[in-house]
Amino acid sequence: MQVKHLLLIAILALIAACSSTETVDENLGEVELYQQAQADLDNKAYTSAISKLKALESRYPFGRFAEQAQLELIYAYYRNLEPEAARSSAERFIRLHPQHPNVDYAYYLKGLASFDQDRGLLARFLPLDMTKRDPGAARDSFNEFAQLTTRYPNSRYAPDAKARMVYLRNLLAANEIHVAHYYLKRQAYVAAANRGRYVVENFQGTPAVADGLAVMTEAYQRLGLEELAATSLQTLEANYPDHETLADGTFTPRETEADTRGWLSRATLGLIESDAPRPDVSRANRDVVRQYETAAQDLPEELRPALKEAEQPSEERSWWSYLTFGLFD
Repeated sequence: MQVKHLLLIAILALIAACSSTETVDENLGEVELYQQAQADLDNKAYTSAISKLKALESRYPFGRFAEQAQLELIYAYYRNLEPEAARSSAERFIRLHPQHPNVDYAYYLKGLASFDQDRGLLARFLPLDMTKRDPGAARDSFNEFAQLTTRYPNSRYAPDAKARMVYLRNLLAANEIHVAHYYLKRQAYVAAANRGRYVVENFQGTPAVADGLAVMTEAYQRLGLEELAATSLQTLEANYPDHETLADGTFTPRETEADTRGWLSRATLGLIESDAPRPDVSRANRDVVRQYETAAQDLPEELRPALKEAEQPSEERSWWSYLTFGLFD
């Protein structure tokens, strides 16, 4: 997108924000306010409609249009790209009118507001991968649609809510896979395996289950847990034989193992190693090593002969010896 388009979007957003301070004639009666608000909604003048609906509710809190104004205010906020205000208004309506015949509409609009919360003005024009964004709003939307379909299964809005729940479930599962690959890249294999298992156990029926099994296989292989890796791989092969990691009949990891050596070690082809801990070793891996060391210390003396031999300090070459290839040792 060109810069001028982005500037145009910013200017339009600024104009919309500045125009939200409309004053409503104090002499308008209840019916006139409601009729004008309806006309604004029909003309998609949502900012003006919001002002009139709020004025109607505050001036005539017990009037015949008060409840309807509260309900239509949720819609006006939603269409005016104010998701937080829409959700707040919906929660207020549900709290004040739990037995209202149209309360299911408030639940539906609340779910829609969360559904579109990540799809702001820029998201409508820029190609964004929604599976890589913060899943908080998607999770809220799923839960709110679930409330609607559970409490009002026969609502006219339930079919659309269920369809959106399927999409949101796939979205949440895909987000978990992205996080798992992030852990794989940083060699946090225990965390990656846990994410993959979470997808397999909690998101059955989504396309991400196959990816979860692939992540588990790769993470277990990196950890040296061959039995768990083999079980995950067999499940992947049996249920998803066409998965991209099973090309040519063999499992191909998606993430290449990173070279964790320091720059000095790589520059000297390994002749000079640094004793400093590598910053990219994950905390999960360090915890596994620490647990092994603790368990080894707790072994009885009669079971530790091999360990004692391994703990004997070996003669180490100095950096001068490495630099001169041992000619002056």
